[in-house]
Amino acid sequence: MPQSRMAPGNGSFVTQFILMGLTDHPGLQLPLFFLFLGMYFITVLGNLSLVTLIGLNSHFHSPMYFFLFNLSFIDLCYSSVFTPKMLINFLLKKNIIYYQGCMAQVYFFCFFAISECYVLTSMAYDRYVAICNPLLYNIAMSRKVCFNLIFGSYLMAFSGAMAHTGCMLRLTFCDANTINHYFCDVVPVLQLSCTSTYVNELVVFIVGGVNIIVTSLTIFISYGFILSSILHINSSEGSSKAFHTCSSHLMAVSLFFGSSAFVYLHPSSAGSMNMGKTSSVFYTNVVPMLNPLIYSFRNKDVKLALRKTLNRRQF
Repeated sequence: MPQSRMAPGNGSFVTQFILMGLTDHPGLQLPLFFLFLGMYFITVLGNLSLVTLIGLNSHFHSPMYFFLFNLSFIDLCYSSVFTPKMLINFLLKKNIIYYQGCMAQVYFFCFFAISECYVLTSMAYDRYVAICNPLLYNIAMSRKVCFNLIFGSYLMAFSGAMAHTGCMLRLTFCDANTINHYFCDVVPVLQLSCTSTYVNELVVFIVGGVNIIVTSLTIFISYGFILSSILHINSSEGSSKAFHTCSSHLMAVSLFFGSSAFVYLHPSSAGSMNMGKTSSVFYTNVVPMLNPLIYSFRNKDVKLALRKTLNRRQF
């Protein structure tokens, strides 16, 4: 297979990569195109609706909805990093992505994935304060605290994305340019390098470890205290209401962290890579689509606001 090359001084010989995609079966390309097009439409419509509703309705200007606004915004951007390119590739015989575009995908994938981890963690802390310390809620979750939590989430995401992308840019790609994935994920791209990837693997271990441990422990501890508080509520109605406020978030956390762990805790063999790229669909496409459905269908305030907005538009 002929390789495109750059001048030796530019840091990389390969100017374009070939994405293998989800499947190489020709008969599945068109059905998969319409399937993912439908999923992307639901994702954009759902997250854009939540962002608009929360932005326009003043009674949604509370910490919980502030975090939900950011989660929907992240999901909207996150899915847009992969899906448009993925849809185009279903219709083309050769799925090409240029070197610069691939590095951009690596950066934005890391940025929005890490952002989502920390925003979900902030939402867990918000539920902990609301249920375990309701009298201190307005102080503990003040506007300043909420903005600091979101700023911290984006700062951690920026740092992690810069670390991954910066280390990726120092690598040289000589001949191999076929990525066994449908987007430029960090590990499949590293496997193509003809120079040492030791530093990159160390960065993956450190950045991934810090982000996973910090977010997972915070969520686990928060829900440990929440569960303890719910069990001590004498009223069955009160405990049911408290559990209901957390169930949507628990579902979102389980979907995102569960699917991510399933992909990245597998050893990086060829078989696991094929299984991993199929499983990646859950956290890159399914989770951003389901999050607005989970939070809107299980939330009476959101459904009421949506109904009022639609009625207002009709008149």
